[in-house]
Amino acid sequence: MAQRLVELDAGLAAVIAAHRPDAGAVEEVFVNVNPQSTLKLGQARGVAMLAVARAGLPVAEYPTKVIKKALVGTGGAEKAQIQAMLKVLLPGVVLTGEDAADALAVAITHANMLGSHR
Repeated sequence: MAQRLVELDAGLAAVIAAHRPDAGAVEEVFVNVNPQSTLKLGQARGVAMLAVARAGLPVAEYPTKVIKKALVGTGGAEKAQIQAMLKVLLPGVVLTGEDAADALAVAITHANMLGSHR
């Protein structure tokens, strides 16, 4: 697990250096049925937040229900609904899995939240 976290940190640092974002955003941790999964997710989330903060960027956090509402209009949306809306909002996007879809959903939510505060 430690090596995977090191790889995650290095990968995020490379993405941040290459694309120079203005900020980062993460989904708030939720409790899974499996406590081990929740713990691993929390560790990865911590590495992600650290990588963004280390680059001097602000980090926003959004609850799952806020992300779902931002994309689909209801906080109770299913994963399939989120993925369908991503394909509408980002024509031609190739979703390489649930994690990629979740990341895009968080990014769109953050962009919407920034837009609503301007």
